[in-house]
Amino acid sequence: MNLFSRQASLVFVITFFSSIFCAMGQYQTRRLTLSEAIEISKAQSPDALNAKQTFRKSYWEFRSYQASNLPSLGLTSTLPNITQNISPYLNPDGSQSYVSSKYISAQANLALTQKIGITGGTISVNSYLSGVNNVNTENPKSFLSYPVNVELNQPIFTYNPYRWDKKLKPLKYSLAKRKYIEDIEQISISTTNYFFTLLQAQVEKKIALTNLSNYDTLYRIAKGRYQLGKIAENDLLQLELNFLQAQAAVENADLALDNAQFRFKSFLRIQDSVPILLLPPGNIEFFKIDPVKAVTLASENSPSTLDFKRRLLEAASAVNYAKLNGRFDAQIHALIGLQQSGPTLPDAYLNPLDQRQISVGLTIPIVDWGVAHGQIKMAQSQEEIVKNSVEQEIIDFQRNVYLKVIEFNMQQNQLKIAAKSDTVARKSYDVTKGRYLIGKINSILDLNNAQIATDNSEKNYYFALQTFWRSYYEIRKMTLFDFRKNEGLPFDLRDFK
Repeated sequence: MNLFSRQASLVFVITFFSSIFCAMGQYQTRRLTLSEAIEISKAQSPDALNAKQTFRKSYWEFRSYQASNLPSLGLTSTLPNITQNISPYLNPDGSQSYVSSKYISAQANLALTQKIGITGGTISVNSYLSGVNNVNTENPKSFLSYPVNVELNQPIFTYNPYRWDKKLKPLKYSLAKRKYIEDIEQISISTTNYFFTLLQAQVEKKIALTNLSNYDTLYRIAKGRYQLGKIAENDLLQLELNFLQAQAAVENADLALDNAQFRFKSFLRIQDSVPILLLPPGNIEFFKIDPVKAVTLASENSPSTLDFKRRLLEAASAVNYAKLNGRFDAQIHALIGLQQSGPTLPDAYLNPLDQRQISVGLTIPIVDWGVAHGQIKMAQSQEEIVKNSVEQEIIDFQRNVYLKVIEFNMQQNQLKIAAKSDTVARKSYDVTKGRYLIGKINSILDLNNAQIATDNSEKNYYFALQTFWRSYYEIRKMTLFDFRKNEGLPFDLRDFK
């Protein structure tokens, strides 16, 4: 029995059970192939929905970062500010008295601000207006305007987060895209595992029913032979025990099948009560993968590669921060523009005067008892730890990819061996059973051993089939490349907008 005839036999059994269900009128059945199950899980499983929302969060985080580097326009104002109090007043004769005062003021500032990523400073263009009304004076109103001024705030020796963000943020976004594709491939792997767990439960149910039928026949024949004195009582008792164990095996297979089907439907988020009958993958197109090419593609495409770069950059950023934070620093503040004041609003904008301001602030640590030096050394040690860890992880990652490809390339032969072993074991059981039925062998032990070998070989075949498909999707996950189609795995950003 070859690969395809072996699969055809299971399809026949599944179809047989399906027809029984339909004939009984109790259930409808949903038949699923592996590819159909994977498409369902990619569309609606909880893991798929979580992966999509995780990437959407990263997408909008990157969009926010991009927007933060664009000029921002903002308006701040106080409309109005009312103050009424009693304050001391110095009289012309030198005496002091207390007078009541009431002010009504308002102010507004329109600012266009831009980060300077390369230097870590900010530059802004402002337009400011304020007015005050002192209701207790003869000339209560006064206005102050800054029609336009340009303001610069520039740190000189401090840590520049903008420069590191420019390296890290795009890297993290690219990492998020690759991680999403990787998560989708992990869903394919998980679906494959759930699929074959349920498929194995269906196979074991079929085996249990077949064994029950066989032992029922053998036990009935053995009772007749025992009455004729052709077999010993011990063999009859052994067959009776086998028959009872076969009945228990059917009950256990029913329970295992229900549990596997529940877990499969739960993972795929299928919420109806319709039983599922799985169709094993057929018409397998075997192909070989070049391990060197797979390692190269994994190094180029895998999110692990970008994650290695991210960790190295973050470690270098921490060292840079430790070297510059709390050390000698200078802060330049410069402002140039126009200003004017007047009793009326038009006067506040008439013939404005120049405005200039520049200041330099210095921070000079004198004695810190080695705190800064210790922080630098700790950051440098952590950077070395990250470098060593990343170097080893790269070696391990590439080795795992290489071994996984070698394992996959062996699967064609493994499947053929499993199918051939199943065929040999089944024929051996049929021969042993036939010889027992015609009385040429009397050892029930030989029959039991043949039956056990047949059951195990059938299970091993489907386990080999599961290993083939799981290895296929694991390689896709590692390389983000479909070797069957010879193309990269797709990613459509429109799905997240």
